[in-house]
Amino acid sequence: MRAPTPTGPAAEGPGLQPPAFGQPSPALLAHADRGYARFLTQAAPDDRASDHGRGDAARHR
Repeated sequence: MRAPTPTGPAAEGPGLQPPAFGQPSPALLAHADRGYARFLTQAAPDDRASDHGRGDAARHR
């Protein structure tokens, strides 16, 4: 059994998705801003971290 084919123009309206679909909410943007600010205020690693985690063993060879 087939559904009948609509003969008139498509109905205009919000459809299945909300009107702001795909746009972040203001609360989500504020949360992201706080996280990014916290990321930027973290202390920079010291110079000893440049050995990529090899520790003191690689330094004392």
